[in-house]
Amino acid sequence: MDLILRNARLPDGRNGIDIGLRDGRIAAVEPRLAATSLEEIDVSGRLVTPPFVDAHFHLDSALSYGLPRVNQSGTLLEGIALWGELKPLLTMDAIVERALHYCDLAVSQGLLAIRSHVDVCDDRLLAVEALLHVRQQVAPYLDLQLVAFPQDGLYRSATAEKNLLRALDLGVDVVGGIPHFERTMADGARSVTRLCEIAAERGLRVDLHCDESDDPMSRHIETLAAETLRLGLHGRVAGSHLTSMHSMDNYYVSKLLPLIAESGVAAIANPLINITLQGRHDAYPKRRGMTRVPELLAAGVNVGFGHDCVMDPWYAFGSGDMLEVAHMAVHVAQMTSQTAIRQCFDAVTTNSAKILGLDGYGIAPGCHADLVVLQARDPFEAIRLRANRLLVIRRGRIIARNAPRSPQLALPGRPSGFPD
Repeated sequence: MDLILRNARLPDGRNGIDIGLRDGRIAAVEPRLAATSLEEIDVSGRLVTPPFVDAHFHLDSALSYGLPRVNQSGTLLEGIALWGELKPLLTMDAIVERALHYCDLAVSQGLLAIRSHVDVCDDRLLAVEALLHVRQQVAPYLDLQLVAFPQDGLYRSATAEKNLLRALDLGVDVVGGIPHFERTMADGARSVTRLCEIAAERGLRVDLHCDESDDPMSRHIETLAAETLRLGLHGRVAGSHLTSMHSMDNYYVSKLLPLIAESGVAAIANPLINITLQGRHDAYPKRRGMTRVPELLAAGVNVGFGHDCVMDPWYAFGSGDMLEVAHMAVHVAQMTSQTAIRQCFDAVTTNSAKILGLDGYGIAPGCHADLVVLQARDPFEAIRLRANRLLVIRRGRIIARNAPRSPQLALPGRPSGFPD
């Protein structure tokens, strides 16, 4: 073995497990592994998990907060307008610099796979070229999957479809869209059909910003599920946001959920952003906007979470920490049972890995040796504490280390520290 992690706890509850790594792969996962290694680390019963996965992000706009001005209202629409002001001012070097800085931040926190939407409505395709360059640069330590995103609308923007096809020809991985931002509901439905047909023709995955509004009559997820069935795209399609489902009539949702499950369309919620941008037209009570995560899971739909934004025109906050995303989901979706908390952990690890179609993800012999050692005993404690990442391992090599947190008190007559 090249490295053995001794005495690990796994997310499935197993304890006292040794994980042997060899040639960039997991070679063994068993109690008291009888093998020698160049290096052994006793993780002392801490949680060892596959890396975090962000199923929905916008890397082209990340860390651009305040450029060219601050979003004063904090609303979705002002953010879209602000991005339109910023696009003509973008340079490839600036996008690359910010994206690489964010990727370094992500990796330090055990986030080793990101699906990023990239705007294709700029005829220069500047952001596309920049993030294709970034994807190549970060490949040794991070899986970056790019979505061709016609942010101004496939039909609302005159050159969007042409640019989307150009982006795919350049090597962008996934077909994106934003049907609710088209001029009419009919144009939105038409865009869903066209985008799914493009994906079917090219053998690609689909991920659409879908029904990101408070409109209870928005129906684009229904169209997306139907087109997935018609075109045989089962397992390759995701609907992101789905915030209108928060406001939909319960009877209609009772019909919609089985359709989504039958089609195999995955759902991606963005807890931090959804609850910030939705419900802005409400007085009281205020809708929080996040989609019906517990109901989707109960119906058999795969649900992943995304960070969506970090310090950009839409969201001034953000840390690149997927445990922060899961922590918010636990609260806003009232997923506080032990099972539900574990589901939130899965939504930032295994569920999102499945949405991205990551090969060799997991903790089993033959999987990539991509692991995170957390200063926590189980997924519950990891989310509760937003646990420190003690080790981040990529293909069997340690690429980030952090010392254990141990706050020290200076109170008379009190213990000087806390147990690890």
